[in-house]
Amino acid sequence: MAVATNWWELTLLCHPSLEETVFWRLDAFGCSGMVSEKHSQALRIRAYLPHVIDEVLDFAALALGFEQDARTLKLPQPHFQWQLIPAADWSNGWKQQWQPTPIGDRLIIYPAWLEPPSETTTNPGKEGQQSLPLRLDPGVAFGTGTHPTTQLCLEALARQIPKQRDLVLADIGCGSGILGIGAILLGAQTVYGIDNDPLAVASAQRNRHLNQIRPEQYAIQEGSIPELQQQLREPVDGVVCNILAEVIVNLLPQFTPLVKAQGWAVLSGILIEQAEVIAAVLNQTGWTVIADWQRGEWCCLLGQKRTEDGSSER
Repeated sequence: MAVATNWWELTLLCHPSLEETVFWRLDAFGCSGMVSEKHSQALRIRAYLPHVIDEVLDFAALALGFEQDARTLKLPQPHFQWQLIPAADWSNGWKQQWQPTPIGDRLIIYPAWLEPPSETTTNPGKEGQQSLPLRLDPGVAFGTGTHPTTQLCLEALARQIPKQRDLVLADIGCGSGILGIGAILLGAQTVYGIDNDPLAVASAQRNRHLNQIRPEQYAIQEGSIPELQQQLREPVDGVVCNILAEVIVNLLPQFTPLVKAQGWAVLSGILIEQAEVIAAVLNQTGWTVIADWQRGEWCCLLGQKRTEDGSSER
């Protein structure tokens, strides 16, 4: 097979609320090296795709999908364009757009190609100490730390994890592994990661190695809830899940047997207008929403599993 010497560079200027759906569409289209950056009140997303001479790519259909997403959410129409660039330019071009990203006061996301300063490498045990560096190479998986839902989940984990010792968590739809890695860095004992995309699994495993986390600390495999259940010796203390709201609704009934009594779930990928529906399904399946946080058009819910008598601690 011939090695591609040129790459397609896809550039989309859109409303920030479209970021997650755009990443999902670009991933399904076969793109790699996706990155986003703020541009005034909009978001500029770049993605790259190898140029194969005998391959016909329907960029017009991809553009139509972006437009339909914007109409559904009643947002301004995005501007989409594509161009061929030399192979020598693509690999470094997108990386220059992604710089270290602080997440709350506990974490800072470092691209894999940047070395964190030595003073940020000490785990913070008290307030005022340096943030923990979380190194990341996103590959083709969603989760770079720039999207509000990822940031909200990491900040929620930073609030929850210090409250308990020896936590065992499940990372459902782990993507790049950013949430599972963040949980380990914040003090969780063990995380079980699952994703039905083999490319995401490979990306999460690479990032696990990049952060010097042992496989037994963050166990990652391909699959969904049934495969996760086979790994677990007993219910986990908490679940983190940052995927599309529609998928969360379908998975919620399966969360209950995964989690211990009065365990918790951090859920995002949820638009603010979808939060009421998610909260209602949580209530129907034995959970109580005990906190929520919002950023832009997105929100993150913290649910707690009720005991058999229907109670939950707040």
